[in-house]
Amino acid sequence: MHRSRADLLCRRTFIRRTAALSIAGAGSSYALGLAGLGELAAQSSENDYKALVCVFLRGGNDHANTLIPYDSLNYSRYSQIRGGQQGIAIPHQDLSNTFLRLPEDQILTDDQLLALSPAMPKMKRRYDEGSLAPLLNVGPLLAPLTRAEFDSPNTRAYPRPAKLFSHNDQQSTWEAFQPEGATTGWGGKLGDIALSSNQNTMFTAIGVSGNSVFLNGQDASAFQITPSGPLIMWPVGSTLYGSRFSGDALGTLLRQQSSHVLENDYAMMNARSIEYSAFVKDALENAPASTKFGGSGGLHAQLSIVAQIIASRSALGVKRQVFLVSIGGFDNHSDLKSKHQGLLQKLDGALDAFYASLLSLGVQRDVTTFTASDFGRTLTSNGNGTDHGWGGHHFVLGGNVNGGRFFGRAPSISISSDDQVGYGRLLPTTSVDEYASTLALWFGVNASDLQYVAPNIGRFARPDLGFMSRQ
Repeated sequence: MHRSRADLLCRRTFIRRTAALSIAGAGSSYALGLAGLGELAAQSSENDYKALVCVFLRGGNDHANTLIPYDSLNYSRYSQIRGGQQGIAIPHQDLSNTFLRLPEDQILTDDQLLALSPAMPKMKRRYDEGSLAPLLNVGPLLAPLTRAEFDSPNTRAYPRPAKLFSHNDQQSTWEAFQPEGATTGWGGKLGDIALSSNQNTMFTAIGVSGNSVFLNGQDASAFQITPSGPLIMWPVGSTLYGSRFSGDALGTLLRQQSSHVLENDYAMMNARSIEYSAFVKDALENAPASTKFGGSGGLHAQLSIVAQIIASRSALGVKRQVFLVSIGGFDNHSDLKSKHQGLLQKLDGALDAFYASLLSLGVQRDVTTFTASDFGRTLTSNGNGTDHGWGGHHFVLGGNVNGGRFFGRAPSISISSDDQVGYGRLLPTTSVDEYASTLALWFGVNASDLQYVAPNIGRFARPDLGFMSRQ
């Protein structure tokens, strides 16, 4: 699937820039591309397909009430720091059904045993069957960093990410390795590398929850779709003020060619938007019923449309795709226990329904779903909530995931250890670069291109964390 970055850039930069407000395509040839796509897709092999699905938990997930100490000693420490059951600690008796048994060859820091939130029994079953892996204490880093180095005033020798603990900046840093203002994200850069694999490059990067830097590459740009399907800009047969004739006339005007360069570009983009959206709508109509599980709305609906697109991959002419979905509400400075557990219940149900749909399609080994969030949160309570942190715990789900075990280093349950930088804010021991590069290698990116996707990976010893099987 690989071509050199220089080759990709020089061939596609002009195309992307002239269509940045809409969708990429080769101007006068886009209609021909759509007309021939069905025939080309029929000749392609469905066996060479891979997709990454990022589930972004907007607001900063409280990792300490997501993966909770289960053994007596560490649970006692956790409960004391979080104010007991009258505070924000989850009762120990509620954890017995979501305890995650360690494999015999694994021992965590301080002999910790961990349980999922009681709101996540379905992910507990996925862990037991070997398709879910927790990844511990992940966060943005520019290089490995100890507590002593973090405390040092010499930030040139011991750099750390800019604008820590800020929502917008840390969301952007997770998505693009730079604070707010970044223009390209690592999902889009994966799309750049994948463009040459897809007969229709339009559907390489797909966003279901609005615009985000994560899916913007140098050449790849996100095709935006709603949980209900593509936005049809001006479908054939639309009416205007109740008039079919007026509707047809406006549709013609939107696509009318002009001698003025900007007007002509605008008309071309309108035409592409109308044609591609209608094309996707037609392709999704044949998606199997097992992919249509989004009746409850929210994250369920977002993942349902992703499943429908994956089911339609041959019709769409794609072999590599990157998706972004999201769920908000995780910035729980107050009323943490009730709000957060409700969010985790939604996450648990949506991830499980999505994975069940992939199983029914037989593509569970071809699709990997992973979580991201602004940051983790403080281990200490501010009364009945928690404040902004840094490192946090995440999950990877899929048939090619080496599940049923933990990856990364478990932090001590403490507000005074060197694993934290104050108030129990975790100092990450696994970088987002390592997380991204492990997923990129599974996706098919050459080792020589990892630094394009994860720019700081050269400073870390582990470009592959081992949570993915590449068989």
